[in-house]
Amino acid sequence: MAANEGVSLGFKIYILLVLTLNATGYILLIRYTRSQSGPLYSSTTTVLLTEISKLLISLLLLIKEHRSVLGMCKDVWNNVITNPRDSFKMCVPSIIYAIQNNLAFVALSNLDAATYQVSYQMKVITTAIFMVIMLNKSLSRTQWVAIVLLFLGVAMVQVESASSNKSTDIHYNYPVGVVCILISCLCSGFAGVYFEKVLKGTDTSLWIRNVQMYLFGIVSGIVAVFSKDGEVILEQGFLHGYNYLVWIIVAMASIGGLYTSIVVKYTDNIIKGFSTAVSIILAAVGSFLLFQKTFGLIFLLGTGLVISAVYLYSLPKPAPAKLASQPKEPV
Repeated sequence: MAANEGVSLGFKIYILLVLTLNATGYILLIRYTRSQSGPLYSSTTTVLLTEISKLLISLLLLIKEHRSVLGMCKDVWNNVITNPRDSFKMCVPSIIYAIQNNLAFVALSNLDAATYQVSYQMKVITTAIFMVIMLNKSLSRTQWVAIVLLFLGVAMVQVESASSNKSTDIHYNYPVGVVCILISCLCSGFAGVYFEKVLKGTDTSLWIRNVQMYLFGIVSGIVAVFSKDGEVILEQGFLHGYNYLVWIIVAMASIGGLYTSIVVKYTDNIIKGFSTAVSIILAAVGSFLLFQKTFGLIFLLGTGLVISAVYLYSLPKPAPAKLASQPKEPV
């Protein structure tokens, strides 16, 4: 917490509100737009536009950091363009994040927002596994308890969702949605830990790393657009099916990526954990109000376990016990 002592309570509340409302709105909007009748927009184009938007935001932040466009250009030239070996370190997470972002659209096309948000918290488990393997980090007893509670909670939610989704709703395909979430959680865990390892292994700034990652993200996004939706785009146009809600989704995805970086740099995991817990509740309320989704007792109990697990996992590790001081020898 020492690194966060200079951060005011008002700033933390502001970050919490932005993260919570943005994450909830993003999930509900994707679910809403993917269940509407009429021409459906291509998720690959949305992901590509998001990567472009995040790159532009990162460049603007670099301009603010250097207080000049020239300073930003020099920084990008020296650390990105003329240093391809270092830049290629971000190729791996950028491709994985692109896959993950596209899978989110597929999952939310086949599951309700509340089930998606609760199940997606399995990324805590995959992240913990990769942290132990790749960073040689140890988990506290509280974190292990949180992982067990999380697994039980998600399992309870899946039990109810599997039975309740045997409906006539043509937009639901429960097995496809669950598989997409499982792959997304693996992608999120590996990419997040990989990014942390690269970030802490060098002196390169966070924003330059973001520029490197988003550049590769744009390349992988272009490949995904033409490999998956190329024929449709050539026939109907790049922005077919777009409306103001889809543009809001792009904006929310960009804001989410930016503020996640701010959380890493300026605040702590408690803020992110609490934001996730509140977002789960709001997603459930939104699913009830917008899509008339009802929840049984097993779902509610499982959700409660997941929220508790996320909170417990985000708590700081207890400080190691100090060795008892040795008695002084008599003079």
